[in-house]
Amino acid sequence: MPTFSSNPLNSPTYSRIFRKNPALFGVPFVLIVVGASFGLQQFTQTRYDLHDQKVTAMSKEQELGLAKDRKKFDIREEYFKLSAAAAEEWEPKRIERPKGLPEWGVPPPEPPAPTDSKKP
Repeated sequence: MPTFSSNPLNSPTYSRIFRKNPALFGVPFVLIVVGASFGLQQFTQTRYDLHDQKVTAMSKEQELGLAKDRKKFDIREEYFKLSAAAAEEWEPKRIERPKGLPEWGVPPPEPPAPTDSKKP
């Protein structure tokens, strides 16, 4: 049985052209990808613009309500307020001393004598 030839007798013209010049297939593909990128850029920009409008949309009444009851900030006043609060809210607490340490933290003049538990 004879084998089939690798070149068919009636091959389509576009396959011969693409086989000779592969750039004829690649260049339009790259152009479509780049063009789609620019087209999608418009949609994504619209999306972010709409989100920005939602976030920044504030009526005049809301703006006036925010600024109406506001007090002027003074750093010195805040400092004194915080320092007074810190001075009022704490109390000294004593901690347990380790065994063998006197009340005021002065170490004994010499170490204690070792005890021999083996002596009768």
